[in-house]
Parts: sequence; C-alpha cells; structure tokens
Amino acid sequence: MKIVSLVPSLTEILFDFGLTSEEVVGRTKFCIHPKNKVQDVAIIGGTKNINIEKIKSLNPDIILANKEENVKEQVEELMQTHKVIVTHVETLEDNYYLLKNLGNLFNKKEIAQHFNLKIQEQFNFDKPKVKLKVAYLIWKDPYMSIGRDTFIHHILQDIGFENFFANQKRYPSFELTDLAEADVIFLSSEPYPFKEKHVEELQKIYPNKIIKIVDGEAFSWYGTRIAHIGDYYQNLVSEILKSK
Repeated sequence: MKIVSLVPSLTEILFDFGLTSEEVVGRTKFCIHPKNKVQDVAIIGGTKNINIEKIKSLNPDIILANKEENVKEQVEELMQTHKVIVTHVETLEDNYYLLKNLGNLFNKKEIAQHFNLKIQEQFNFDKPKVKLKVAYLIWKDPYMSIGRDTFIHHILQDIGFENFFANQKRYPSFELTDLAEADVIFLSSEPYPFKEKHVEELQKIYPNKIIKIVDGEAFSWYGTRIAHIGDYYQNLVSEILKSK
C-alpha cells in the first residue's frame, strides 16, 4: 500500500505506527517528524499548495488530508482520481478516534491503543483550582489568537486553563490593548516563530503579566505528537502557578 500524507501530524502517526518510506511515499515540506524517517519521503509541496501532478505520479492507494489544514478545492480534485481520507480533529476525543480509525485501517490496532493510553496519561496531574485566563497568540501583524472551535482551545482547557478568546471562533485578530484582562499570555513557537524579543516587547506593555513562549507542537499537533512531549504540560502548569 502506498500512502501520501498532506498533513504533518498524520505523517508522524504513520511512522509511529511502524510504516516505512516504502509505504509512505509522499509528504509535505512541513512534515518534519520523525526526522530520520521523513527525509526519505518525496515532498509534494506545502499543506496549502500541494503539487497535484506530483502526487498523481506517485500513484498512491490512499491520500490522507485534513479539513482545516488543506485546501478544499485541491482535495476535491484529488478525490476524482484517488481514495482520499479527510480527517477533522478538534478535541482529544476526536484525536482518540483518529488514532483508532487509522489503527484499524492500517492493521495497527494495538499500537494505536498504546498511543491513546499514553496521550491520556499526559493529562493525569493536578489542575489549577482557579482557572487562569490565557491569551494564546499564534500570529503577529496582525496579532491573532484561537477561538473555542480549535484543537488548541481544548488542550488549554484540558490542562486547566481558560481560553481568553473562548467567546470567539477560529482565529480572531485583536489589538494588544484587548489583553488587559488576560492573566497569562502564551506566545506559540508556531506558526509564527515568536522569540524572547517578543516577550520583552509585550512585557513593556504588561509588566505584571506572565508572558511565556510555549511549544506550538504540544498545543496544535494532534495525532501521536502529545505522546512525545514527556511532562511538558505538567511542568508548564506548575511553572505558571509558581509565577502567580
């Protein structure tokens, strides 16, 4: 079976399930995990600008896509000639069934269950008794955050925080003055590559707020990525609470 993955998270799942570059024949340039295995897989463009002709030349049996990360018209064009599975993951429950369904599809039921149990363990720690309001920034110029219908929103909730923009959908833009009532500001390492200089800039505006760069993959990559982050969530929550 030959597979083309149009999504970084899905590519990582395939290799974590034990598939090889003989089976995974195409990936996007953003599919970076696991590094030592994806390097042998042909690149078919980015998640938003896939090379359809190159994908067809690979003659895949299955193409894995995602409702949010890929362009609808491009996916629909591929559907005319290939079997395309379109995934949609917004919650941890969605993620559970994603792994379970892919485990069934590729005859990797046991390893899928292993990862689901390991992911569940990541959230088994004492959560804050009082939920802090967290503004999670994903972009600059304009500044953008995340609404209630995103995977990041649900991760924030599941580790004991409250999304400051929970009353909005998708990826709202805002002005820095809008963050006055937030308790904590997280600057994600992706998709915008926030650095310490950005923390310093915001700290001048809000000297009394906790402002911290966080691992964007830990919050936005669904699939098996959460199983690879160790005690990241627990340590992050502990650090924030100690800073209050």
